[in-house]
Amino acid sequence: MSSIRLADLAQQLDAELHGDGDIVISGIASMQSATTGQITFLANSRYREQLATIQASAVVLTEADLEWCKTAALVVKNPYLTYARMAQLLDTTPQPAQNIAPSAVIDATAKLGKNVSVGANAVIESGVELGDDVVIGAGCFVGKQTRIGRGSRLWANITIYHEIQIGQDCLIQSGTVIGADGFGYANDRGNWVKIPQLGTVVIGNRVEIGACTTIDRGALDNTLIGNGVIIDNQCQIAHNVVIGDNTAVAGGVIMAGSLKIGRYCMIGGASVINGHMEICDKVTVTGMGMVMRPITEPGVYSSGIPLQPNKTWRKTAALVMNIDEISKRLKAIERKVGKDD
Repeated sequence: MSSIRLADLAQQLDAELHGDGDIVISGIASMQSATTGQITFLANSRYREQLATIQASAVVLTEADLEWCKTAALVVKNPYLTYARMAQLLDTTPQPAQNIAPSAVIDATAKLGKNVSVGANAVIESGVELGDDVVIGAGCFVGKQTRIGRGSRLWANITIYHEIQIGQDCLIQSGTVIGADGFGYANDRGNWVKIPQLGTVVIGNRVEIGACTTIDRGALDNTLIGNGVIIDNQCQIAHNVVIGDNTAVAGGVIMAGSLKIGRYCMIGGASVINGHMEICDKVTVTGMGMVMRPITEPGVYSSGIPLQPNKTWRKTAALVMNIDEISKRLKAIERKVGKDD
């Protein structure tokens, strides 16, 4: 949608309109950069003084901030959530593909639902099933017997291996690989013997996967991604990982094999998580967390040392390197003090 009347926007967002409903909104911008014809939002009352100088035609805010507003306004309970929904309504991002490109290669046994689009040079192999309104971007490869549910969209140059299951209304960004072999080998007197990966990847509904992320197929059982999961760019999800519904995974996270992560978890960027263990529901791991043991209680978990000036860090590192010796000396002092008492 390129533009909308403010009154119509208020109705679609279930917002309370204050001001001229005939204002035409053609875009969204930050409070600092918004100009005439655009709408902005105030998600934090600490910045309400900026309302006096904004150039936007309208602003989304709460009832508590309305008296500081000098423009038309949409009053809601959660401005940031409303911003997300408003952005969806005003999104002008083009579709990954439209119609069936002449250069697309589609096997005769593939089943395509209604209104399916396949971009240039995409390859759809035998036995593939694409639901209604599925969009396959240019240069994608969809392997044999894969099923992709209604309304899912794949951007350009994505590789989906054989027998993968992707649910409805999923969005997968460019460069992602789903269903490659997991890292499975046996050792025969120093020589690595490959273990064929016989499982698959099953992805639920409303899952979003960022660019250049890899999700490996299972060794015997399947790699499972639950409904509503969001995964950022350049993540590695190894074979037989299970991620519960509505968990969020930030960029650069590495998950080892046979890890099970619960529902409603948040995994911070660049975290590394050991395999063959379980993380319970509602766990938050802050950025660069190194998770080596199971987590059985909901809460926020952190590891690593925050950034310090180099001179301070060098002292900290020196102390860490000598912590064993310091511990021995401390215990010796404690024993001596104990004897003196």
